[in-house]
Amino acid sequence: MEQALLEADALIESTLSLHQERFEAPVLLSRLDGNLVADAVDQFLDGVRHSVSVTVTGAGAFVAAVTHALAERAPEAAARSGSGSAPRVAVRMLWAANAVPELLALADQVRDVPMEIRVAEGEMRELLVVDGAVALVHSKAASPDGHAAVVKDPAAVRALELLFAGAWSGARPLSVHLGLGTRLRTDMARRILEKLRAGYTDEEAAGEVGVSLRTYRRHVAEIMRELDATSRFQAGVRAVELGLLPDRTV
Repeated sequence: MEQALLEADALIESTLSLHQERFEAPVLLSRLDGNLVADAVDQFLDGVRHSVSVTVTGAGAFVAAVTHALAERAPEAAARSGSGSAPRVAVRMLWAANAVPELLALADQVRDVPMEIRVAEGEMRELLVVDGAVALVHSKAASPDGHAAVVKDPAAVRALELLFAGAWSGARPLSVHLGLGTRLRTDMARRILEKLRAGYTDEEAAGEVGVSLRTYRRHVAEIMRELDATSRFQAGVRAVELGLLPDRTV
């Protein structure tokens, strides 16, 4: 599903100029420079009525704008909800697994915002969908602030919302993700994960780790079960995504 989000963004990029040529009003697709993204986020959230869906891939201008806008509106939303005059806005935030450590510092900024945070593995594109009516797809390419595509076409927004829902359904709650990380951050688990990633045989790894072959294999089985991995290679990949091992490709 994460890949589908990327494909949807590529489609938006490829059709952006075509729509702008054919339609002068209303503009269903438009491009924003990075320095205007915060203003757009603020404008969209200022009129939110029902739902906010957000995908973020790391600390940066986009997530800073979203967290700031949500935090500013938290007291007003709580008062409105308490008065019974309007239903509470459902806020869902999907974090990229490899960005969790840096994003945790931002969680405190939105502690008063009723929301659910989940963590997804794999590559994602930053996305904001408000009330199923407007979407902003953010790209970090070209500059630190990147650029964004604002989508108001109902069919395109609906497609992005469905893709988000698919990624959301396959993600784990943040609390589960953090608990998983704690259990696998022991020195023994880290050493075994390093051996799995390096492709050691069980006999070689057990000798280097200093345990019996039977004990080593028991540890490997437990680690793979915790990571929900079907192969040792996949366990190594997921360990990197969770921040349990450094990414050597960077």
